[in-house]
Amino acid sequence: MQPLAGRRIWFVGIGGAGLSAYATIARAWGAEVGGWDRNDTVYLRNLPNVELAPEPIVPDGWEVVVSSAYPGVPGTSRADFLAELVSLRDSVVVAGAHGKTTTSGMIAYVLRELARDPAFAIGGVVEQLGGNAGAGEGWFVVEGDESDRTIAALRPQIAVVLNVELDHHAEFGSLAELQELFDEWTSQVPHVVRGDELEPVEFELLLPGEHNRRNAAAALAALELCGVARDEAIPHLAAFGGAGRRFEARGEAGGVRVVDDYAHHPAEIAATLRAARDQTNGRVLVLFQPHLYSRTQHLAHEFGVALSAADAIAVADVYPAREQPLPGVSGKLVVDQVRGTRVGWMPDPADGARWLAELARPGDVVLTIGAGNVDAAVPLLLEELA
Repeated sequence: MQPLAGRRIWFVGIGGAGLSAYATIARAWGAEVGGWDRNDTVYLRNLPNVELAPEPIVPDGWEVVVSSAYPGVPGTSRADFLAELVSLRDSVVVAGAHGKTTTSGMIAYVLRELARDPAFAIGGVVEQLGGNAGAGEGWFVVEGDESDRTIAALRPQIAVVLNVELDHHAEFGSLAELQELFDEWTSQVPHVVRGDELEPVEFELLLPGEHNRRNAAAALAALELCGVARDEAIPHLAAFGGAGRRFEARGEAGGVRVVDDYAHHPAEIAATLRAARDQTNGRVLVLFQPHLYSRTQHLAHEFGVALSAADAIAVADVYPAREQPLPGVSGKLVVDQVRGTRVGWMPDPADGARWLAELARPGDVVLTIGAGNVDAAVPLLLEELA
């Protein structure tokens, strides 16, 4: 089946996790694909015809799909193109503030292991799946994004709502407003899995933490709606190794383990720290980079509370992503809210890595946490620990 055959589609922002996945699928489903990005990323490994340049390149005669990171470029929005892809297959959309990448990865991995030939678009690299996207003939498993309300355009057969927490303060004025969006969306989907109504699974997973046992419970429920028996799914779920930057072991030096995690909300940080405690008898040290000025402004206290569970924390400055700076907002807001443990204000993550390496001793675990580029400090951290 080649539902996009004959189309030439140019992706502006093709290096991102989302658009690179959509481009991979569009190519496999028959389209000629190309695109532009400012940066060379891990997601571009298997994509042809990619232009790297400082400013957007849009060739004549191509359909253009534009990342939400480039709102001034004319073309079809990322959200509208995803809605088209979802309409072309029986689809599962995984949504919620936390756990989308892990849960969608779980579902796609089990379907593939059981020879159900899924298509998938996941917000991180899953080594067991060969990347962040695949284009099979079976169920299409994809993450839905509430941050800009674009999830409202998706019409899957199955919706998975893992949790509903206010995480995008520049878009939503209240939790009630966010809940209304999810209620309107799920009212138009035939089958809905609600993660907060499920008990965590009780079988052993490769992934640590209760939050992953809850993700697995939601994945199981979705898989049952896809026609996979629970007993068939469990052995494969238990063997799922996770996605990149989701409690990802990055190495060990000087008897100290380094783990990288994408957590960027206080609830995610708390879950990550609990998982780290479960896996070590030593101390837990954290290099944290806040993500988005608006989130840091609204949740500085909650970040401080969550991070206070660590034995030492280095806080870097805010990774802005798509936002402009806000007056008086920096990572120092988070530092000022940490209580009862050692904390350092290190605007440059490299300085934080060096400071934590000096503090660390054999048996400890050091976590790099955040949705920005804090993971770039991992090689330096390992070098300093050695």
